[in-house]
Amino acid sequence: MSSLYGMRRANGDWFALDDHGRFRVPVFRSSRDGMLARVSNLGMLLFKPVALDGRALGELVPVNGGGEVYFWLVDNPFTGLSRGQTIDHAQLALLVHDAAQHAQG
Repeated sequence: MSSLYGMRRANGDWFALDDHGRFRVPVFRSSRDGMLARVSNLGMLLFKPVALDGRALGELVPVNGGGEVYFWLVDNPFTGLSRGQTIDHAQLALLVHDAAQHAQG
């Protein structure tokens, strides 16, 4: 698997949707998917795709734990951000780790 991407603004803020008081962070399978999703979601216009790594994952989860944040692997950037699959922090960390290992080897 190649890298996974989140959307980040120049000031360092990560894009997340408010989902009943919890934050849903969309994650994309490619930089291209992130750019395509940005076209149909005006709130993302100031954000650009950034490859996720261990440091980025640490920034995405609150200091007191990951209960307020969950991740959403977007299946198709053209159908909006409502179609996808929920992945928790541990699953995302494993995917990011595997992608990094694949890139190195």
